[in-house]
Amino acid sequence: MSFSHVFSNPGASAYLAAATNASRFPNVRGLPEVIVTGRANVGKSSLFNAVLGRTDLLHTSKKPGRTKSLNFYRVGSPPGHLVLVDAPGYGLRGRPEWGAVWNEYIETRKELRRIYVLINAKHGVTSFDETLLQELNSKLSSTLTHVTMQTVITKIDKLSKHATSQDLVAIERKIHELAPMCMPSIVTAVLKPHNIGIEEMRRSIAQACGLARV
Repeated sequence: MSFSHVFSNPGASAYLAAATNASRFPNVRGLPEVIVTGRANVGKSSLFNAVLGRTDLLHTSKKPGRTKSLNFYRVGSPPGHLVLVDAPGYGLRGRPEWGAVWNEYIETRKELRRIYVLINAKHGVTSFDETLLQELNSKLSSTLTHVTMQTVITKIDKLSKHATSQDLVAIERKIHELAPMCMPSIVTAVLKPHNIGIEEMRRSIAQACGLARV
């Protein structure tokens, strides 16, 4: 299956809107959407800048909790191929209102196709990750049957070489225990000149949105 056309024009992707409540969700005219979330400072912005072939479209910061709204980005030239939604990081730096807009989005957004949950390889599955995975698994088996979920293990380069394989097996096992409906994880790292897992991420997004060509 070919998906290169979806990400073939990095410069055409653009920021659309920020939303702190449902009234501010943009009209994307039926474009499919994927949303990404993870604990604060898990590397969402760096990873998805790499996926989109950009360096600065999604704002990156060393300060956790920088994202405070759902940020919508069009992928491709107008009218676009799909929309990527960047959610606020959860965890100790999270706030109740960020969780409220997240719940409102996933429970009402008809364009949503897949939820990506990012897990820091070095930290493993935290208690915050556990709660989210369990809640999403419950929703996907009941009210969100049109949506799929996939975990993304980030910063694999931060693990020592001798620990990498066994750590990944342990993380994947834990994820499956918490969320049996979750798709197998994608392992990633944002490195120069060779990133890890970026093409696999692009393929996953294109397939989730029904954009992969046979």
